[in-house]
Amino acid sequence: MSTDGKWCYILFWVVERGKKATRWGLLKKRLLGACPVASSLLGMDSYYYGQLETEHQSQVFLLKFSCYDRLGLLHDVTQVLCELELTIRRVKVSTTPDGKVMDLFFITDTRELLHTKSRRDETCAQLKAVLGDFMTSCDIEVASSEVAACLLASSSLPYSVMEEMFNLELPDEPSTGSFPTSNNPSVIMDNTLSPAHTLIQLYCHDHKSLLYDIMRALKDYNIQISYGRFYASHNENCEIDLFVTQIDGKKIVDPNKQKALCDRLTMELSRPLRVMVVNRGPDTELLVANPVELSGKGRPLVFYDITLALKMLGTCIFLAEIGRHVAADREWEVYRIHLGDDLELTASRNKIVEGVTKMLMGWD
Repeated sequence: MSTDGKWCYILFWVVERGKKATRWGLLKKRLLGACPVASSLLGMDSYYYGQLETEHQSQVFLLKFSCYDRLGLLHDVTQVLCELELTIRRVKVSTTPDGKVMDLFFITDTRELLHTKSRRDETCAQLKAVLGDFMTSCDIEVASSEVAACLLASSSLPYSVMEEMFNLELPDEPSTGSFPTSNNPSVIMDNTLSPAHTLIQLYCHDHKSLLYDIMRALKDYNIQISYGRFYASHNENCEIDLFVTQIDGKKIVDPNKQKALCDRLTMELSRPLRVMVVNRGPDTELLVANPVELSGKGRPLVFYDITLALKMLGTCIFLAEIGRHVAADREWEVYRIHLGDDLELTASRNKIVEGVTKMLMGWD
């Protein structure tokens, strides 16, 4: 990756993972959509940066449908929405004692067509095709501000849970449990190898969305990358070299800024997500948390991976909720999955944490 400060050139060598074929044409379209508009690059720098700061806000819709419950239902619904390029912003799912499920999904449409009847009909038809006679109703409407404010309110978390889940201190001991023993990243900052740039060298175990975690942290600190190299070896260890500057075009020379950025990158590489199972009265609850970008965007496909992992473990979902919480001056997106009591679990708590973590991190 290299840039002259206005134009950027990036080359990715990629491999397919999973059984489904990659939709390369759609991938190209989405990558182009994520890039700044070329015409804005021809104007003044102030106009260019202004364009980046005002990101487009898609209209939010409320998908309401009810159906009879079955194992893997929530993941099958999530998979349909992902294939239709519908992004889940919030969700509230509840199961009644008679085995019926009421799902409320707050979604946005990547294609920007959900305001049309044909697009809404297509969505309900795809859900019907997957759920069959289990689905009893389906409706999509624009989410009013009143409905959004009521349904998107996040329920509070116990203080002890928040203290453990949102802890930003770097662990003193090497990672254990669901994380590989080699997942102890190294972050080194050097100002001697380039006259104009600070070199950040990272060495860590590979995981899904690794580049996303690194770039999100640098974006939050207003760090600009001029040159970069990323290499993932066959033993799943990664080496990343980044030549960077501050937003003013100067090196990072302040020791306090250097330490803050190194600590943040180390945290993002070692604990990009938080997964834990806690008691919720007599029942069991799975909690998954990830930091929210300063732009307000959450981590992609988290709910998809959670529901897939639980489906593979044969674990039923009774309630589900996505909310936002602010702790340690950072906003977090928290997924709360109610799994019933311990007697109803088909896998141990440790197996659930391990299975969900590995799915989220892309580890076999």
